[in-house]
Amino acid sequence: MNSQTSNPWFAISMGLLGIIVGYALASGMNGGLLAPVGGTTVTPPPAAGDNAPPPPSNDKPATPDDDPVLGKADAPITLIEFTDYQCPFCGRVRQTVSQILEEYKGKVRYVIRDFPLSFHKDALKAHEGAHCAADQGKYWEMNKKLFADQSKIQVEDLKKYAAEIKLDAKKFADCLDSGKYTEKVRKSQEYGEKIGVSGTPAFFINGRMISGARPFEAFKEIIDDELRKD
Repeated sequence: MNSQTSNPWFAISMGLLGIIVGYALASGMNGGLLAPVGGTTVTPPPAAGDNAPPPPSNDKPATPDDDPVLGKADAPITLIEFTDYQCPFCGRVRQTVSQILEEYKGKVRYVIRDFPLSFHKDALKAHEGAHCAADQGKYWEMNKKLFADQSKIQVEDLKKYAAEIKLDAKKFADCLDSGKYTEKVRKSQEYGEKIGVSGTPAFFINGRMISGARPFEAFKEIIDDELRKD
């Protein structure tokens, strides 16, 4: 028998070495070797059935800037949404937004802001296209087209929608192809990140944040609380 293998200290040393190597491999798999590199961290939206609203967040209230608006300027409630035209949760919450505007008609000013997520490859141009439509007074018409079928928001689709909503096709194409609104969209996203937006949709109700495709009741609780303050 080999003298080394019969030596108890040799066996102990080999055991310790095995433990060290095993720990190193496990750490690599959990913390580095298999970890994604260069991705954007996004907080998953809460499940649609979760009715509990998040706590108020008034330390960094969102501002409307010069973004598209529905509702009166002096409405007691300002609802700001940071959205992504390629985000399925943003599509899912359209009905809730419509219900809010209908049930609180005259009391809610709704503002939509851009927040295209980096891994949604068609979102940036879709947001630019919406602003190009706004140049011709038809932001909301384009907004409706983009959310109607989120699988068809490539550049060629945007130009087709422009024709369908009776835009000047050349003006729209020139605006879109020139990247006229690329910087505006990116600045909106950067601003959102500064005030705590990490995923879409993200809403601010008079500065109080609510994240995800939440049910109407979650919005209603905060809106009613804000209205009681007046």
